[in-house]
Amino acid sequence: MELRQLRYFVTLAEELHFGRAAAREHIVQSALSQQLQRLERELGVLLMQRTTHHVQLSAAGVAFLIEAREILAHVERAAVAARRAAHATPTLRVGIVDASYTSMPLILHEVQHRYPDLEIHQVEVGVPEQFQRLVDGRLDVGLGRASLAPPTVASELLRLDPLGVLVAEEHDFARLAAVPVATLATEPLLFAEDERAPEFNQFIVQMCRSVGFAPTLYRGTVDSIRASADLVRQGRCVLCVPSSCAPTATGMVWRPLVEPTSRYPWSLLWRAGDPSELVRAALECARALSQRLGWLVSAQSSPAATPAEGLLPDKEDAGCASA
Repeated sequence: MELRQLRYFVTLAEELHFGRAAAREHIVQSALSQQLQRLERELGVLLMQRTTHHVQLSAAGVAFLIEAREILAHVERAAVAARRAAHATPTLRVGIVDASYTSMPLILHEVQHRYPDLEIHQVEVGVPEQFQRLVDGRLDVGLGRASLAPPTVASELLRLDPLGVLVAEEHDFARLAAVPVATLATEPLLFAEDERAPEFNQFIVQMCRSVGFAPTLYRGTVDSIRASADLVRQGRCVLCVPSSCAPTATGMVWRPLVEPTSRYPWSLLWRAGDPSELVRAALECARALSQRLGWLVSAQSSPAATPAEGLLPDKEDAGCASA
């Protein structure tokens, strides 16, 4: 069965006249009749009842007409979609944890420079949802800690980001050059909602336990760095954040955490096996930026940390999971 046979049949069903149908299809009447007869032989049913002066659809023809029109409509939609895709502006859909973090904007600036006409759409979602959206195709790349990534998400470590604490400028910690982790034991720590950032919350808990205490949690959560500003500024809690998102707003200061000095592992995330040119470009730009800014070298070249002095990234965070 050929698509042209379906088209000829639909045209004849609409005209109910061989001459007019043949004229619409720009073929001779005999060719139209031959194609219809061939279609009927292939189906094994009579689609048209023909006399010298009249053409009428059979019961089988009425049923076949409905499906034939659907098939032709689907084919036309497929052709339109293909043409649109061929001429569409290239698009990259990117997941970001929080608009305050600087890593992804820097990476995307490099990608945009390489592809000036590229449309970049950023979606602010937590890492667990980034995993889901990468797998089902709603995102092309993301950024976050890769320790909980499913096998269907590939990752590459790009940045070991010094961790610090955000406090009100009147807080005692604000007078210190660096804050020992052990001193957080008496402070209420503000955490993100666990559904949004379980990997970050887990990292903070592990850091605190490495020096012998479980953190005291502030009785409340936030869904972004911006949402935490008022609580921190009022002195109601403190917030552990990496240096890449340390706010510069008045009323707050960021101090690095030491003893141990901890670095949060940021990885580029993408769908495993994705052959997209834009995904490859994002990874290449991220690698180049990481090398140029020393995101990994600065951590690796610092004095060697003993097990008691620092948290090492999870195994998944310490290298590259290839696509």
